[in-house]
Amino acid sequence: MNIHQLLDIAVARKASDLHLVVGYPPSLRLNGELLPITGTTPLLDADILGLVTPLLSVVQKKAFDENFELDFGFSFEDKARFRINLFKEQGHLAAALRLIPLQIPEMSTLGLPEVANKLIVPRQGFILITGPTGHGKSTTLASMINQINLKHNANILTIEDPIEYIYPKGKSIVTQRELLLDTKTWPNALRSALREDPDVVLVGEMRDYETIAAAITIAETGHLVFATLHTNSAAQSIDRMIDVFPQNQQPQIRLQLAAVLEAIISQRLIPTIVPGRALAVELLLKTNALSSLIRDAKTHMIDNLIQTSGELGMVSMEASLAKLVREGKISLEMGQAYSLRPDLLAKILG
Repeated sequence: MNIHQLLDIAVARKASDLHLVVGYPPSLRLNGELLPITGTTPLLDADILGLVTPLLSVVQKKAFDENFELDFGFSFEDKARFRINLFKEQGHLAAALRLIPLQIPEMSTLGLPEVANKLIVPRQGFILITGPTGHGKSTTLASMINQINLKHNANILTIEDPIEYIYPKGKSIVTQRELLLDTKTWPNALRSALREDPDVVLVGEMRDYETIAAAITIAETGHLVFATLHTNSAAQSIDRMIDVFPQNQQPQIRLQLAAVLEAIISQRLIPTIVPGRALAVELLLKTNALSSLIRDAKTHMIDNLIQTSGELGMVSMEASLAKLVREGKISLEMGQAYSLRPDLLAKILG
């Protein structure tokens, strides 16, 4: 099969990912499970080289030859986009291709708490979407950004590696910048962001000290900033951001973060009883109590704050999982497997 045939199969079967690894047949991730494509055989180096070469520009090929890894986006006709990670393993070429649907889903279809709709008003602040890889962070982020795009007259700037969803024309102006294609480095793009007159800035994944510092600074200067982070909970996300800074800078960062943080959405996609996946969410919202806990380095108390602030719209992961169990969407065993505190889940379910 050529690469277009494999991408067609991924789109037709609604896979989330396509994996190309030497010694294994091309494989799809379907509802969280990795399965080989029927009728295919284990790949050789030459097979993968032949599959991925048509997807690369001259600049991208040079970047991969220099670094042995590359993230880039690829538009597959009018069917879908793919976010592709090209890498080496044991000296062999390999690729992981994430399917990005062309249609950005509406927030109401994702399973987010209703209070999340109140977050998408262009204003100053910092909103973080967290969770493991493959659990819908990019989709949630795109849905929120697109809601602003369609309903508000705003200047939206995204800095991505690579661009994932392409936003349609709406009331806003949307400027999307991709690493290597539109900017040479993250620091350059972030430094120039404030000169581009944005109302809303999507920083993409926060990978290091420079990106986190820039996101907080942009939020501080009167912009609404969205970003993602690979963490398991809201409390862990705050600790992760603060811990990347030198010890002597952490008190100042706590003050800044306490002032700008509007919300953290930590999410998981849970396998359902009927084959599919459902969204479970932990939602932390800005309150005076939260700001005090961040300033006073008492982030270990944030879990308790979430559990006792349901009337303010906050949701714990266990409450979200319990709701899915009660609705018959997921099994109790699956809920316990994805819970950070199974004893609390059992208590909620009675």
